[in-house]
Amino acid sequence: MKILLIGNPNVGKSAIFSRLTGIDVKVSNYAGTTVEFKKGCMPYQGKTVEVIDVPGTYSLKPTNKAEKVAVEMLKEGDLVINIVDATNLERNLSLSFELMEKNVPMVIALNIWDEAKHTGINIDVKKLEGLLGVSVIPTIALTGEGIKRLMKNLQKVKILKTKKYSDKERWSRIGRIIKQVQRIEPRCHTFLERLSDASINPIAGIPIAIMIMLLSFTIIRFIGENLISYVFDPLFELYRPLVIWVGGLFGQGFINDILIGNLINGQIDFTQSMGLLTTGFYVPIAMVLPYVFSFYIILGFLEDFGYLPRLAVLIDNVMHNLGMHGFSIIPMILGLGCNVSGALSTRILCSKKEKFISATLMAISVPCMAQTAMVISLVGPYGISGIGTVFLTLFSVWIIVGLILNKTIGGKSPELFMEISPYRIPYFKALLKKLWMRIRSFVTHAIPYMLFGVLIINILDTLGIISFIGNIAAPVVVNIFGLPKEAIAALIAGFLRKDVAIGMLLPLSLSFKQLIIASVILTMYFPCVATFVILVKELGTRAMIRSALIMVFATLIVGGLLNLVIWF
Repeated sequence: MKILLIGNPNVGKSAIFSRLTGIDVKVSNYAGTTVEFKKGCMPYQGKTVEVIDVPGTYSLKPTNKAEKVAVEMLKEGDLVINIVDATNLERNLSLSFELMEKNVPMVIALNIWDEAKHTGINIDVKKLEGLLGVSVIPTIALTGEGIKRLMKNLQKVKILKTKKYSDKERWSRIGRIIKQVQRIEPRCHTFLERLSDASINPIAGIPIAIMIMLLSFTIIRFIGENLISYVFDPLFELYRPLVIWVGGLFGQGFINDILIGNLINGQIDFTQSMGLLTTGFYVPIAMVLPYVFSFYIILGFLEDFGYLPRLAVLIDNVMHNLGMHGFSIIPMILGLGCNVSGALSTRILCSKKEKFISATLMAISVPCMAQTAMVISLVGPYGISGIGTVFLTLFSVWIIVGLILNKTIGGKSPELFMEISPYRIPYFKALLKKLWMRIRSFVTHAIPYMLFGVLIINILDTLGIISFIGNIAAPVVVNIFGLPKEAIAALIAGFLRKDVAIGMLLPLSLSFKQLIIASVILTMYFPCVATFVILVKELGTRAMIRSALIMVFATLIVGGLLNLVIWF
């Protein structure tokens, strides 16, 4: 048996899903698409049934991939829990009527019930049930109130024969129902409502956005650095004797070079030895994972609190000048965590123009958190002059390339139509579940790529292939970028994992100028292989080739300019 959770975006589906299911949740792509959905299990009538969190949709007349998937999944379900936002009853009932017109066995969870009462919205639930002909259960996902009653009412669900309405008739009936069941009482604004208004007002919203971003990355860095210093570095010191023992088993030779790598001053250096068991494990686990963990904590909180839609509205005018609309900021923010997530999220964009520009700008100038962690470790010792130069350069590239693409690519960027839900205190269990799923995805997908990258580079280096490629690429790398020929190995590794590539710069003893240039061009020149595969699926092969050419051309210009203008 399959139970589908269906509702508009931002109605608390994920929180109710977390209440119903345990921690063993799977995130999958719907067949033939890159649209993700979550599924888990729960006990029901002595059996274990499947619960599916369907992508949010406003209508069963889809306008994007996510909504198309929602309509397709409706055919697979045995029972629907239609989650309705009690603070936006009129808008939500449109989807409820469309579901009833499909003769779907359904129960309505009238969620965010506490917030409706706090905002002065009173709903006569019994009368609403009578008018709709389906069970309506008030729920508060944050506290779990109403969830048990919701489960009991699943046994009473029956299929209704409902006539089909035209859009005009449906909205007319919804209007009559709202007049009968809903009463709004005037009241004073709460602190969160005043903060919400300020967040989208440019005068107050821009300083708020800057403060939130600065605070977020301060917290990310604080958590990441402390995890490295007090958790992971001590653990790897305990791991060191095992690595030394393994190295002793094979002695000197090819296998030792692959597994252990080079000794630095006669000792294993986890950041520079470049062995599969040394740098291969240390970089993704001890240097990258702590920052990824802390980033996803902050991202999950901002998502569930409701800040990201407000940021999209605030930045909409800027994004339109770059050929996109405000919601395109979401792929950029997700890309800061992982470029793969950023690439996947471009599917929410409607026009080909904004999708192409968003994907290209994200891939060319938004380093993932793993890469950011490595950049900070490289140029961090130089303070704000190092870190600031790298990220100011990438931000300038984002602006300039966006302006050029907007002028040269045909098509339009549609206006921003987005539902902005009220600020809400996140549900802690849902935050933890989301964090667990993202970290698990990173560990199972990203870390193997990093290990594979180190392995391939070690083999190529041992066989002399990297040296051969270096001789061919030397004129560009040495003369245009001003980097040593040995940096070519990092550029090759960058196609597998950008963070591993930057980590490979550590043993080269680069100057401050070379570190800046290398950090910038490794971000710009090409996405990692995982992001590349996703972008091919999202954009198509021909568009991805165009995007890749833009990346390479821009890298040559920016790298060359940095080599000319940086004198220290």
